[in-house]
Amino acid sequence: MGRAVSAGAVYFLVVFAVGFALGTFRVLVLLPRVGELTAVMLELPVMLVVSWVCAGWLVGRFRVPGRVADRLVMGSAGFGLLMVAEWMLAVFVFDRPMAAQLAHYARWPGAIGLAGQVAFGVMPVLRR
Repeated sequence: MGRAVSAGAVYFLVVFAVGFALGTFRVLVLLPRVGELTAVMLELPVMLVVSWVCAGWLVGRFRVPGRVADRLVMGSAGFGLLMVAEWMLAVFVFDRPMAAQLAHYARWPGAIGLAGQVAFGVMPVLRR
């Protein structure tokens, strides 16, 4: 399980770094031109491909066993770290209260983003 947790932490770091860069582009360039929902819809497929490739690479690199439990641990570790980072960015960087962050998930752009984050968490299992 230790390999799966380590792989999940690196999985988070790599995908979060790419997501942070793409998110900056989405907010500064796409959002003003096409709106929030379209900007999220354009970013999501790229992030899913990044997650797919990264999960496959790290499963091999860390030799995470093919058992569903091990892959779930990897994905859960990555997803948990992603959610903590998301909340920290919302509260400390964007000055958004936690209640507002939860309310964001009730709107289409937030719900689609959350669905993408759940897919990120499941990706190591899908890479069997």
